[in-house]
Amino acid sequence: MKTVDTDRRRWIALAIVMVASFMDLVDVTIVNIAIPSIQQDTGASFSAVQWVTGGYALAFAIGLITGGRLGDIHGRKRLFLIGIGGFTIASALCGLASGPEMLVAMRVLQGGTAALMVPQVLSIIHATFPAEERGKVFGMFGAVVGLGAVSGPMIGALLTEWDAFGLAWRPIFLINLPVGLAGLLLGARFIGESKAERALKLDLVGVALASLGLLMLIYPLTHGREAGWPLWGYLSMAGSLMVFALFVAYEKVKTRRDGSPLVELSLFRVKSFAAGIGVQLTFGVVCGIFFLVWTLYMQVGLGWSPLKAGSTGIPFSLAVSTAAGLSVQKLVPRFGRKVLQAGALVMAAGVLTYIWEADRYGTAIAPWQMALPLVVMGLGMGLIVAPITDAILAEVPREHAGSASGLINTVQQVGNALGLGLVSVAFFGAMDDVVAPEAVGDAFGGAFVHAMWWVAGVLLVVFLLMFALPRRKAAPPAAAAAEAGSEPADEREPVLA
Repeated sequence: MKTVDTDRRRWIALAIVMVASFMDLVDVTIVNIAIPSIQQDTGASFSAVQWVTGGYALAFAIGLITGGRLGDIHGRKRLFLIGIGGFTIASALCGLASGPEMLVAMRVLQGGTAALMVPQVLSIIHATFPAEERGKVFGMFGAVVGLGAVSGPMIGALLTEWDAFGLAWRPIFLINLPVGLAGLLLGARFIGESKAERALKLDLVGVALASLGLLMLIYPLTHGREAGWPLWGYLSMAGSLMVFALFVAYEKVKTRRDGSPLVELSLFRVKSFAAGIGVQLTFGVVCGIFFLVWTLYMQVGLGWSPLKAGSTGIPFSLAVSTAAGLSVQKLVPRFGRKVLQAGALVMAAGVLTYIWEADRYGTAIAPWQMALPLVVMGLGMGLIVAPITDAILAEVPREHAGSASGLINTVQQVGNALGLGLVSVAFFGAMDDVVAPEAVGDAFGGAFVHAMWWVAGVLLVVFLLMFALPRRKAAPPAAAAAEAGSEPADEREPVLA
């Protein structure tokens, strides 16, 4: 009976952390669909809109590694509850923002609190479920990730179009209040506490160097176009490389001194981890460019309502969820990394189809005509997002789960922030600074095609990086042990090997 109760509690805990993760992912994309409403209500410029999305990603990226390590030290449940509580408060403040400046500031706060919450999700899964169940669990997690990323626009469209109590865009943030409160109360009851098996210390110097390096890299990309691409921006980005080099050197010293670095550099000697991190970074760039540009194209360029634009993404959402479940349960065990590579190529094929349609039909393009490229893109995305997490974390020692999870999310958000910054070049850079009202549709359509070529190019890089992933899935340790007539020696076997 105790075993059954424990089993029930851990699955409830899994549902709680997945709902929290879904809430965070939706909040990243839900803002995009409400951009015209936010602009109209607050008078925000396009550069301010980039900060509403980019500010969240920047704060998220800077805080994730630290959030993961804090969970290792002080307890993952404790940091998860602090994070979800802070995220809920920040969401309320976003919904009450009086202008674009306050909204940007609260989005930064929201990103910072999400950085405390999100890395604990993967850590709690890693610490709660044995190795033989993690493939299935991470498959479920991948499906939630894909669904959250693409259902945000639809949820945002419904809330914005509904205009409850004349609040316009504000319910996209206020909806987090009941969800966050429920997660806080249920999490306190059902999530078990876990932390690193040996005592660790917070690497404050490492935190400062990592934060400075990320800020020096991402801030100029996001702010550069608005400032006219000044010299200091290029110097800052070049200087970030030196800061990262200093960070790596210090982390090596910190490891030798007390064994408590912010980032376990030894993780990069694990092939599946190092290769997966590279894939996450470049795939984050793809998502950062596409989702913002896609929304601007439909709502501003084509003049569609939030609901029309949001409902256009439904085929994408369904395709991602379908492919995510299929990839982990059926395809990856049989074909290994070829599934992820196929995903990159399929997604690129969808992008090229979208380019052809947008160029051919211009401003007369209809939602049903977008269905084919979106389904193809969604299938490709689903083949990537579900198995990649398991591939990265499979060989990570349990005591470093928080640090590794923080790093996974960090590089994904760094990629996302880089993509959002590159929107200035890939999308806005393809248009004149001043566009006549009657030419907006054609200008945004041309810029969309230009940006989609960027997306296709980055997907090619993703495909090439995947050659560094292990080829095939290893045999389950239990089966291997049975064949050898012994118990499995290590629970942390690789899913792809």
